[in-house]
Amino acid sequence: MNKYLKITYLVAICLAVGFLSSLVTQSSIATWYPTLEKPVFNPPNWVFAPVWTLLFIMMGVSAGLIWDKITEQRELVKKGLLFFTVQLALNALWSYLFFGLSNVLLASIEIVILLLVIFETYLIFKKIDKKAAMLLIPYMVWVSFATILTVSILILNW
Repeated sequence: MNKYLKITYLVAICLAVGFLSSLVTQSSIATWYPTLEKPVFNPPNWVFAPVWTLLFIMMGVSAGLIWDKITEQRELVKKGLLFFTVQLALNALWSYLFFGLSNVLLASIEIVILLLVIFETYLIFKKIDKKAAMLLIPYMVWVSFATILTVSILILNW
């Protein structure tokens, strides 16, 4: 499989995970979420879909670039893609915990773990392909912000 097909495949997977996560989110956006006290820095709801779409595309490109190095650094690429898969699953799990279960405490704990796994993924990717690692930086920044936001919502609604 050539590099561009790998990238396309992984972008599609990331976008599919994002879409499936949004299905869990949609019902709570209109019902439960508006009842929560939110910090002043909470972005408007319309910001999330375009930001996440762009981030999922960048994540897929990043993972595709790493997958393309499989013949050069087999074990490190396998490790990196394993961490990538785990963080992608944790990303989806956060939506389920926060919006699906309306459990801000569990979502707060889980997003800290997610952020740590993203950072480890970044460190592994950096050893393989610096450009691929750089594509994860906006994602790390956004999830850092989302961590602060989630914990703030937890504190404000305790």
